[in-house]
Amino acid sequence: MRKLFPFCLLALPLLTKAQTAPDLVQYVHPIFGTQRMGHVYPGATAPFGAVQLSPDTDTIPYELNGKYNPDVYKYCAGYQYDDKTIVGFSHTHFSGTGHSDLGDFLIMPTTGELKLNPGVATQPRSGYRSAFRHEAETAEADYYKVKLEDYNILAELTATTRVGFHQYTFPATNQAHIILDLMHGIYNYDDKNVWTYLRVVNDTLVTGYRETNGWARTRRVYFAMVFSKPFDQYGARKYDRRQAYHGFWGHFDQNHNFPEQAGRQIRMHFDFKTQEGEKVKIKFALSPVSTEGALLNLRTEIPGWDFEAVKRQEQEAWNTELSKVVIDAGQEEKENFYTSMYHAFINPTVYMDVDGRYRGVDQLDHTAEGFVNYTTFSLWDTHRALHPLFNILQPTRNADMIRSMLAHYQQSAEHMLPIWSHYATENWCMSGYHSVSVIADAIVKGNTPFDPNKALDACIATSTRRSFEGLGDYIDKGYIPAERDGVSVSSTLEYAYDDWCIAQAAKKLGRMDVYDTYSKRAQNYKNVWDPSIEYMRPRLSDGSFRKDFDVLSTNGQGFIEGNAWNYSLYVPHDPAALVAMYGGNKPFVRHLDSLFTMELPDKFFAETEDITRDGIIGNYVHGNEPSHHVAYLYNWTDQPWKTQERVRMILKKQYKPAPDGLGGNDDCGQMSAWYIFTALGFYPVAPGSGDYSLGSPAINRAVIRLESGKTFTIQAENQSDKNVYVKKVTLNGKPLAGHTLTHQQIMQGGTLVFYMSASH
Repeated sequence: MRKLFPFCLLALPLLTKAQTAPDLVQYVHPIFGTQRMGHVYPGATAPFGAVQLSPDTDTIPYELNGKYNPDVYKYCAGYQYDDKTIVGFSHTHFSGTGHSDLGDFLIMPTTGELKLNPGVATQPRSGYRSAFRHEAETAEADYYKVKLEDYNILAELTATTRVGFHQYTFPATNQAHIILDLMHGIYNYDDKNVWTYLRVVNDTLVTGYRETNGWARTRRVYFAMVFSKPFDQYGARKYDRRQAYHGFWGHFDQNHNFPEQAGRQIRMHFDFKTQEGEKVKIKFALSPVSTEGALLNLRTEIPGWDFEAVKRQEQEAWNTELSKVVIDAGQEEKENFYTSMYHAFINPTVYMDVDGRYRGVDQLDHTAEGFVNYTTFSLWDTHRALHPLFNILQPTRNADMIRSMLAHYQQSAEHMLPIWSHYATENWCMSGYHSVSVIADAIVKGNTPFDPNKALDACIATSTRRSFEGLGDYIDKGYIPAERDGVSVSSTLEYAYDDWCIAQAAKKLGRMDVYDTYSKRAQNYKNVWDPSIEYMRPRLSDGSFRKDFDVLSTNGQGFIEGNAWNYSLYVPHDPAALVAMYGGNKPFVRHLDSLFTMELPDKFFAETEDITRDGIIGNYVHGNEPSHHVAYLYNWTDQPWKTQERVRMILKKQYKPAPDGLGGNDDCGQMSAWYIFTALGFYPVAPGSGDYSLGSPAINRAVIRLESGKTFTIQAENQSDKNVYVKKVTLNGKPLAGHTLTHQQIMQGGTLVFYMSASH
């Protein structure tokens, strides 16, 4: 018998009677951000849940005529608000990413003639997909409901951490079907499915697994599927390419009522007779380890069939998480704030069974001893604000996430911390080695229920892997030569910041030799600064700067998903030096002003799919992460009121309570974390410092409930859309000098008061 570990059940911190959770789920709207660039999904998921049960609205392939199909980008989360049909409901989704994978185990209920092809959007009745209307669609925290118009079926979804719960209300029919599409996937292509296995154990239980080669190149997911009602018959259809070897399975009719299927491209159907209004329910559990683990997860998390009870339980869990910050604000602000908290608390995701077992990056099975193992580390994005937010609101989870990163490091063949990892696979997406930022931030802030010295050693090992993206040249020359790497400038800048993080952690731990080495490396940003034009610029191996260079273009200029204008301001660990490099206070302010007011023609970002007009203000790109700290840089000048003015403007323009309310990819919660911090009135410009830069709170009052039981209250006196300027700030009744709040001051509890005004 597999042992259940209490810590694996993710018990949430209890509120006292005096801290009864208010109803905050009412302000969460998962549909916000599902249109255009947000790339979030509207379906059901528990806080940090391993299951993301959500509708997919099309089957756009990754490849078209042997080339990348740019239309697939819209479907990173499987759902696009403007679509008119639903293909089905799959169990795994990314939230807000700009590249994708997943979409495992799609289920679609149908009636009438059996169709096993999804069809196409232009001819919806050519397949099993169904039309739907937003008027008949509901999306709440961990609950999704939609009417499938073509079949007169009401679909309802909820989920626990590891189990998706479906409830389908059928009409009266002798031809009711549940389709299980094991071919479906997000960013799909013909050879993505490496292998699929399925076993019909009895007339209510089906188990199996699927292995895919996509963004995660070796990803295997196991499942257990249980029906509330026995199916009358079932069948399969294979769409595998013809192979030279077939074995001797032809002895059987494998298409009808055959209990075992194996291949690359398989769709199953399970057939019923239903009465009017009859509910057919499905519990669908996932496991990274085995079908046995999936069954254990299913029986542990949802032992019964009460859909409403599970929905209520999980919405209460969401309410507890949302209640970590209780705000007083207008309706629009509450909807934006709590939807942002919801999106921030989706990722990273739990990656282990209820008994602690998980598949490691070494492709072996491990048991998480004393911590919850997580995956989905979009660290290029989330190191900036999401993980610093967790150090305040979710310190226990954040420490477990770091333990998960350290386990990844131990299992890694490259002996590196995660860069961008999911499902026991490192996918190496984006640049930098930003695990070190997350780890250093926790060390500096004292959130270290792990061995901080071993964690620092892992940071050092990662930062000295010479074969990784120009690191050898960076170590030898202090920059990455442009002819060696297409994103040489941005990688140099990101390495320099990460090295500063290592220095801060070393200083905290008293390892001054490491501090000295990495403090020197942290100055390498200066090596790609061209003082003659006052921009960061690609530099060649011989030390000269590249001649053909466009400071506005986002394509081929040495920067990843950005241009020289925005990236030249990426020195988050040394803003004072950055100001001096621009010639001091007045020239820097003038430069920063022009960033927000100039016009950036479309041609300069036409070839960068992660940047669109939606997320741009002037030449400031809020829809992508490298600029997220920029509006706070005025705090290092004599005009800090411009930080206050700018951040309130960004809040209004880039976050709206609507399906198209996000100006860019939410990127696993980073865009949402920016909103939360900024609405509260402070932001971590340089994670790893222990300091937050003050802005302009967009709420009247907020109470942060800390894990320690203490509270930190933020009060914004006379705050309004016009009164965005801060006249003074007090902490526990005493004036707060400067424009900085420390992590220690927050965690000690107390009251921070902003006195707001319409003039600066």
